[in-house]
Formats: sequence, structure tokens, C-alpha cells
Amino acid sequence: MKTKLYILFFFFTIYNASLFAQELKMTTSEVASFKEDVLIVSKKIKTLSTDFIQYKHLDFISKDIETSGKMIFKEPNLLQWQYKKPYNYSIVFKNGKILINDEGKKSAVDIGNSKIFARINKLIVGSVSGNMFDEAAFTISYFKLKGQNLAKFIPKDATLKKYIKQIELTFDKEEATVVQVKLLESSDDYTRIVLKNKVINAKIDDSVFTN
Repeated sequence: MKTKLYILFFFFTIYNASLFAQELKMTTSEVASFKEDVLIVSKKIKTLSTDFIQYKHLDFISKDIETSGKMIFKEPNLLQWQYKKPYNYSIVFKNGKILINDEGKKSAVDIGNSKIFARINKLIVGSVSGNMFDEAAFTISYFKLKGQNLAKFIPKDATLKKYIKQIELTFDKEEATVVQVKLLESSDDYTRIVLKNKVINAKIDDSVFTN
């Protein structure tokens, strides 16, 4: 019986060690190199379109809510999220406004009337382009994963922190572009967005951002 317990303990230890090994903190020089790579790439991005799958985790539901669609970005701050499955819903960030089209029902929110909306807009645009290493606004920690890099952002602003506890951006190590965005709320709920089939710097007309 003792032998079995020792074997079980051994495998449990190895298993946990492998979990911790997946996320290693970067050294100071690695952080500097990573940030430089990301900023160089982000400055070259004029337009970006990508498919996405969004997973909404709610603590009281056993299965995450899955939606999918396409995201389109054009510098400096034109951004559209098109949800196509399981429903048609789109959000456009344009000229200081959030334009919403809920299956034909249209509405608009003036970002200028809300500092929190303005901050969230800046966060979203930054997370898409990868250009959001603002040490004044966030406490940032950096980690290495297999084939990827991870940056965790904790807002310093108390108002924003009520809505978003932490932002996690996962970057492809070779391309230095964002492949996953995770927004953790003040509760245990979170939203995870996986980006795939990215197309960078293709011609995108401004009319695309009409909702």
C-alpha cells in the first residue's frame, strides 16, 4: 500500500511540476526583447482582419458560451467585431462612438461621455495591435509558454478595475502578434477570444465600419 502511495505521490508531483513549467517568468532582458519585437510589428500593422472564437465563462454555467465571427481593424482606431454565430450582432468603434447593430436594431453610445468606455476602447484597440505596454496604466508581468509569450495586465485605475480585474494577451512567439485575449472580470467570470486566420495590411475601405 505504501509503495502505491509513493508512486501516486511521485506522478502527482511530476504532473504539477509540468503545469508550472508551462508558464515561466521572463527575465529582464527577455522582457525588453519581447516588447521591442511586438512594438516593431505593431507599428507595421495598418489593417488587420481575423476570424475569432469567443468563449464566455460564467461561474454558474458548466459549459462556456461560444460565439464566433470576424474582427476588422484599421489604424488608428477603427474597429469592428462581427458576431455571426449563433446570432448576427456587430459592434463598431468609430469617431468616438460605439455603434451597435443587433440583428437590425441599431443604437449608439458616445464614448466621450464616459471615461470608462474610452479606456475600454483603448484597451481593445491596443490588444488587437499589441501596442498596449503602458506601465503607467497597468502592472504588467511577462511569461514564456511553449511557442508563445504571455503578458498579464492588471489595471491601476480603480474604476476600470471594477470591470476588468486582469487582461491576458497571448502572443505567437515567431510573429509577435496577439493570438488570444482573455479578460478576467472582478468575479470569477471571464471572456476568452481566440484569433485565427489573420490577414495583415490588406486593403480595407472605411465603409466597412458602417453599422
